[in-house]
Amino acid sequence: MASVNTECRVNFRVIRFMYEAGLKLRLETVPLATAAVIYHKFFRENSLHDFDPYTIASTAIYLAGKVEEQPLKLRDVVNVCYRTLHKNKPPLEMGDKYWQLRDSIANCELFVLRMLNFKVVFDHPHRYLLHYLKFIKDWFEPYRWEDLPIARTAWALLRDCYHGNVILKYKPDHIAVAILYLTLQCHGVDVPYHYQSDTPWWKVFAEDATIGNLKDIMSNVMDIYDLETTIQ
Repeated sequence: MASVNTECRVNFRVIRFMYEAGLKLRLETVPLATAAVIYHKFFRENSLHDFDPYTIASTAIYLAGKVEEQPLKLRDVVNVCYRTLHKNKPPLEMGDKYWQLRDSIANCELFVLRMLNFKVVFDHPHRYLLHYLKFIKDWFEPYRWEDLPIARTAWALLRDCYHGNVILKYKPDHIAVAILYLTLQCHGVDVPYHYQSDTPWWKVFAEDATIGNLKDIMSNVMDIYDLETTIQ
């Protein structure tokens, strides 16, 4: 159990590093999500003891840019990731260290692709959540919807859930519904649709989902926030 917790902490720190580096590289939301999934999938099959997680993370960022058609220059990935990881060191100069890091990521890219059987195109919850938010907005009174930052909270929760492996364990549409469900709970509101139908509102979006399934996902998401409190 201790080993699992240690791995979760390491993965949390690395994904946080990826988000910071991705922001500096102006990587968009979906490419960054793809990078996180590549990282998680790689270490689902491999041990953190056998590979440097930050090298894999940097490679995942570079690879995700290509997959999601937002290509990044390898030079920029090397420099930004190095600077993000080593904040107290001077910027990387064009010397042996730079070329070693550059070659590491370039060589690691093909290795990661092979480990994932070249399956690096993913169906993220983002498009489902976008659709659900647009749909559910019509069930609220306009003034009520405007008073609550439901969309902003939902996107923040979805972004944070990539710090853990919940994204690998459940269907993307179920994750989107669970994120929306958790968002409404956070704001202490219910969907007005409840008062007009015997069918739960979330069944409209994911017919094959169960309340138990959604609660499991929400529990996994909350575990990520609990984990964050233990990390300095």
